[in-house]
Amino acid sequence: MKEIIFLKGMYQDSYYPKFLVDKIKDLLEQIVRYFEQGPHPLEDIQVKFDEITRAINDLEDEFLEHDSEIETIARDSIALTVMDILDVYNVKLDVEDALREREW
Repeated sequence: MKEIIFLKGMYQDSYYPKFLVDKIKDLLEQIVRYFEQGPHPLEDIQVKFDEITRAINDLEDEFLEHDSEIETIARDSIALTVMDILDVYNVKLDVEDALREREW
């Protein structure tokens, strides 16, 4: 099975406070735990991704308070992690749909 590498670009870039990257990782790990519970309807999976994406949106102010923001490298890093998750769990959901609630 392919290994999920969480937020590689963000962890490699000192622009992103590690404790905030860890918060995003924790949110993404929630969807992994959700998938590990067993199969779910695609509609329910989308709802879960929407919840997690909105929670990531809510971290933007905290990033700004630490002279950082969720921008290009962060967006790519989050999207790549989501694509890995979708691939590992064989979920037929486009990454753009999965992250449709994003504000970043």
